[in-house]
Amino acid sequence: MPTYLKTPEALAALTKEQFRVTQRSGTEAPGTGELLDNEEPGIYVDIVSGEPLFASSDKFESGCGWPSFTKPIVPAHVNELRDSSHGMVRTEVRSSGADSHLGHVFNDGPRDRGGLRYCINSASLRFIHRDEMQAAGYGEYIDQVEDVK
Repeated sequence: MPTYLKTPEALAALTKEQFRVTQRSGTEAPGTGELLDNEEPGIYVDIVSGEPLFASSDKFESGCGWPSFTKPIVPAHVNELRDSSHGMVRTEVRSSGADSHLGHVFNDGPRDRGGLRYCINSASLRFIHRDEMQAAGYGEYIDQVEDVK
């Protein structure tokens, strides 16, 4: 089983925005993330460690301005923490391996798919297309990827 960690090389490869979001718990402006409108089949991994986080089959249009997912690929890859910043109480979502800030989870997602909305910054994600998953070492997750309708 691969180990997903934060390395100095991975941090050095981040853009300023990716660093601000993942390492300083920032938030990209709504509607600006490059993966917001992605409709290709594949998985979304932590931009820092490559840890598999979300599948395209669990992505949905929530209208919130950030990519939204109903569940993580492997729940153990996502940590949920109490966040009381900005005068409100929310549940922050961080990657387990690299401790990257990903976004927040809310309970206003599609009821027929569990009711959760993982609202995730594009800047914390790297997309791996289904056609590249096997070669990139993510073959075990191909069965979780369906064509996006």
